Amino acid sequence: MKISHVFLTKGVGCHKEKLTSFEESLRNAGIAHLNLVSVSSILPPGCRILSRRKGLERLEAGDIAYTVLARNQTEEHRRLVASSVGMAVPKDAGTYGYLSEHVSFGQTQKEAGDYAEDLAASMLATTLGLEFDVDAAWDEKKEIYKVSGKIIRSRNITQTAVGRQAHWTTVIAAAVFLLDADA
Repeated sequence: MKISHVFLTKGVGCHKEKLTSFEESLRNAGIAHLNLVSVSSILPPGCRILSRRKGLERLEAGDIAYTVLARNQTEEHRRLVASSVGMAVPKDAGTYGYLSEHVSFGQTQKEAGDYAEDLAASMLATTLGLEFDVDAAWDEKKEIYKVSGKIIRSRNITQTAVGRQAHWTTVIAAAVFLLDADA
């Protein structure tokens, strides 16, 4: 089984039932019709990144989809929840990259997204032997990574929402892998 492509998606759901709130977030993300299998944080070498639309076009109802999934929920009125997946892609297509999951309360979309992206890039940087100050701000580390020429890009997908009274609010962010049809 060879993973050839990945796409990022996000969603939010709100319902009086916790499980239904999660289901609605999956629907909003476009992946409720899939059987999701959670995997860890490695972006396979040579894995191509697709748009959400192109990725979803390759999947049919009932397909098994390997995902890196960040999920957060609240039943607390006005509580800000966030879920984010960060991605770091190495310049060398023969080298693996990293994905990270991050969930939080009270962080804005930018804060949660930057944090997840920083996590993924930092994990990749350590495997590539890049030296950096772990306590430095994300913008500073990003410059070090760029200058090194070893990390081609990083990104994140993040969903935030504010809880509603007497309802569960669920936010998800996911990296969904697609298998090579020829493998």
